[in-house]
Amino acid sequence: MLRLHDTATGTVRPLELREPGKVSMYVCGPTVYDVPHLGHGRFVLVFDVLRRYLEWRGYEVRYVSNITDVDDKIISRAQAEGRSEAEVAREYETVWNEAVDALGVRRPDADPHATAYVGRMVELIGQLVAADVAYSTGDGVYLGVDHVDGYGLLARQPLDTLRSGARVDVDEHKRSPLDFALWKKAKAGEPSWDSPWGPGRPGWHTECVAMALDLLGEGFDIHGGGADLAFPHHENERAQALALGRAFARHWVHNGWVVVEGEKMSKSLGNFTSLTDLLARVDSRAYRLLVLRAHYRSPLEVTPATTADATAALERLDNLARRAVEVGLADVSPDAEALARFRAAMDDDLDTPAAMALVFELNRRANVALDAGDLEGAAPLVAALREVVQAVGLALGGGDDDLDAATEALVTRRDRARGGGDWATADAARDELVAKGWVVEDTPTGTRVRRH
Repeated sequence: MLRLHDTATGTVRPLELREPGKVSMYVCGPTVYDVPHLGHGRFVLVFDVLRRYLEWRGYEVRYVSNITDVDDKIISRAQAEGRSEAEVAREYETVWNEAVDALGVRRPDADPHATAYVGRMVELIGQLVAADVAYSTGDGVYLGVDHVDGYGLLARQPLDTLRSGARVDVDEHKRSPLDFALWKKAKAGEPSWDSPWGPGRPGWHTECVAMALDLLGEGFDIHGGGADLAFPHHENERAQALALGRAFARHWVHNGWVVVEGEKMSKSLGNFTSLTDLLARVDSRAYRLLVLRAHYRSPLEVTPATTADATAALERLDNLARRAVEVGLADVSPDAEALARFRAAMDDDLDTPAAMALVFELNRRANVALDAGDLEGAAPLVAALREVVQAVGLALGGGDDDLDAATEALVTRRDRARGGGDWATADAARDELVAKGWVVEDTPTGTRVRRH
């Protein structure tokens, strides 16, 4: 049975599903105002691995991840650059999708955009006001957290402790420092929508409540995201659903930070490294391997040394994959004991470090067997290694997939379009390649494609 750490209880507990055999997942997506950093790359990889493993285990997974395309940061960038908010959001959503594709991360089953859900958010806020748990002020509408039993659960702190702390903004309009904005009244020059409380836009914390309940329904199975979202963002989502008497997420999963010399990597701290820059210098599979070699809840240090080590380790796996092809290794059933060990590791709170240790043990044992000319002994080990890495989305072979004529033509078309600045044609070619099952990467020598 799969057991995952649940932030709400602070324990590793069995994943209890709303419907047997089916898993509904909601993962908080990006705010598209800048290029993604390595922390963004980590969270999409962590939940891509979880999704793939659940499917390997035989579950039917519905995966939803939103796009925040209206936000203070988007507005600030648009104003600074003399552009519309929609232009900024479109540009950086494209950058986001290119980076995610390069990582070999599968697109969500649904990627709802905040601007498309404003009407539903207005309706939800109206229900909270009608229930007398939200109140209107001179600058917007706020939810009063004192009306929510158990507020602070995901922060793992009681309400009184949070109230006396310094982790929330002080605002003269709020009745309590912990109350949070559901609706922000319009300011000059900012995008706005009509509402019963006047023109304005929704608060960030309302976005995912409306989307998750609409697309996944009440009591969906997993809500995920980075550890920095647990409080206040996810707690404030949870509070709105509870205030309306609606069941929200059954299980809360949060991944650890990417750190630089022990400090969280973030744009606000000015210590972030662009994910797009990393992918231009390092094989994207090496970053996936680096993420897999750390437990998802632990800090992840990304440095030239750690990425070089992951690249070297990846080369060892690629070498075995090529060697197996060269000697004509038979296609046999995977070693059953190895698959059982993989499943046991992953079922234990997604222990990918143990799973990767198994992969490199299989790599060593298979090479020893091949050195001895024991093809029969090597075959099930290689088959097990291939199945394990496929289950976590790690492609092997160094990208040496044979390209058919149609794929080669698309790659050529995209490179020519990019060279001529025809971004619409280049993006269309990328979309066709992705639809055909290729991971598309931009390299100094042009477009590179490989299978997931």
